[in-house]
Amino acid sequence: MLTFHYTARDTSSDKVVRSTVQAESEKAAARLLMSQGIIPLEITEETRRANIVKKFVNRVTVKDRIIFTRQLATLINAGLPLAQSLRTLATQSQSKQLALIVNDIITTVEGGGTLASAFAKHKRVFNEVYISLIAAGEVSGTLDKALERVADQQEKDAELIGKIRGAMVYPAIVLVVILGVVGFMLFTVIPQIERLYHDLKQQLPFVTAGLIAMANFILNFWWLIIIVLVAAIYFSRRYLQTDNGQRVADTLKIRMPVFGRLFLKLYMARFVRTGQTLLATGVPMLEMLRISSRSINNVIVAGAIDKAAERVKGGKALSIALKTDDGIILPLVPQMIGVGEQSGSIDKMMGKAATYYENELDTAVKTISTAIEPVLMVFLAIVAGIMVAAILLPVYGLVNNVPGL
Repeated sequence: MLTFHYTARDTSSDKVVRSTVQAESEKAAARLLMSQGIIPLEITEETRRANIVKKFVNRVTVKDRIIFTRQLATLINAGLPLAQSLRTLATQSQSKQLALIVNDIITTVEGGGTLASAFAKHKRVFNEVYISLIAAGEVSGTLDKALERVADQQEKDAELIGKIRGAMVYPAIVLVVILGVVGFMLFTVIPQIERLYHDLKQQLPFVTAGLIAMANFILNFWWLIIIVLVAAIYFSRRYLQTDNGQRVADTLKIRMPVFGRLFLKLYMARFVRTGQTLLATGVPMLEMLRISSRSINNVIVAGAIDKAAERVKGGKALSIALKTDDGIILPLVPQMIGVGEQSGSIDKMMGKAATYYENELDTAVKTISTAIEPVLMVFLAIVAGIMVAAILLPVYGLVNNVPGL
């Protein structure tokens, strides 16, 4: 899909509007605009380079999207018309990119399109779960409640990811400091010891000689190291973009020691929270499973949910369909859904399961963060010991070889 900037006249209000639209070609963009009652005056394609820069500089953050959704729900609940609510948010938005998107949504809505179809034109910002919840809210006449559920679901998801990323900050800082200290010692202190030993025609200790060989290799072949690293990153990313590569990476995520269980809890929390939100808004069961599997961001877990959907289509209860022997769907999920099927409140039981896994994740992240600290201290002590040995062993060796000392 290409992005086009356009200037057009809205036939319903006879106003000139400027915004962006995504389409396969310029002609397709013109047809799309005309179908919405907008007469294009000028359409220009956004260059690839500008699009890349715009993607990183003017991207819509999760926080921007949550605030926008929450405010839109408040305005609609207060009784303001949809177009007026959107126009108010467009003028108040601190994100220029989000303001452009909202203006394009206003154009679509005023042209007779549904709010869900207007959001669907910007799938890079609003995912399938978001759009489906909006569509269900429009059909049921509970758009404000649907928007509140969307905001709640996004906040929960962002909170989970934030906790996991936050736990990785301290180890990352320590590792950067360790690499900085090692680099300083390798390229400044140890070479001076080498020159001293060379002048005295003495043989270096094994540890020092090994570090000097490493430093010399990096200094002489830094360009080769960069080429190898860039090539490795490039081909790894290309491989991970293939179906097989994605399956391998996602399998490693859920099978790796310690962190595999953490990832599974994250995926279960995401699945049941999304499912609860969709069912509460009135989305049918099979559609809920299809959308939820796309929101997991793991093809192995998504495949297990898709298989469960096929069993449900064949007449089985969801709690039975979700039971697997490979341990991908954690046992609590079908158990809680089974209770919900008996009581007629599957969405509420999925919500309780989501809360349980979110609390479990919080505890697991704190435990891992606490355990990482002593491990890093031991690693730091080993590195420091090697560096001290590489410096002090040559000094002691010189002292012992000097006559009269």
